[in-house]
Amino acid sequence: MLKRAGIFMLAMVTIGLVGCAHSPQQLNVQPQINKPLNSVARQQPVVVTVQDVRQSKILGTRGGIYPDSSSITLSDNTINAVRQQVEQGVRQLGFNVVPEGTPNANHLTVGLSDMTYQSPKGTAYVTQADLSATFTAEARNMNKNYQGRYSSSLQQRFGYAPNQATNTKMVTDVMSDALTRVFQDQQLIQILQQ
Repeated sequence: MLKRAGIFMLAMVTIGLVGCAHSPQQLNVQPQINKPLNSVARQQPVVVTVQDVRQSKILGTRGGIYPDSSSITLSDNTINAVRQQVEQGVRQLGFNVVPEGTPNANHLTVGLSDMTYQSPKGTAYVTQADLSATFTAEARNMNKNYQGRYSSSLQQRFGYAPNQATNTKMVTDVMSDALTRVFQDQQLIQILQQ
């Protein structure tokens, strides 16, 4: 009887430790410009470039007692999704998106420069996540150059570790907010209009 109780306790501890470990997640985010854009241009040609210039492709970890094995990354499709949104935003502003090498075209370069996901370390239960996203943008015309940084952050608390769908939504929301800020910068838009 005592032997069975010992085996049962060992099984419960093992299950408990496995439950505290989180697997890695690769998030397929689709950032959106979340504010309406007014058409202010007259179909001026703009070459659009979108880059991932982050120092690390790992956003952070999901936490838990084994944080090193629970990394969060973005799928390879993320930058393509950002590019589509940037081009769509440029068109909504009234510009004409043209290929590289088009004569007399202005240039807009948008870079994902930072995306982080931080959760408490050293605890079995994840109760909070702090996220931040930063885009950089450079607008160039024949005479002027303008650069800006656009950031957004989010702090979310939960009663249990967020699943992949929840993390995807949170990362999408914070990236969408930062990307929207790019298109609210009137100085950047004015450079493209000239």
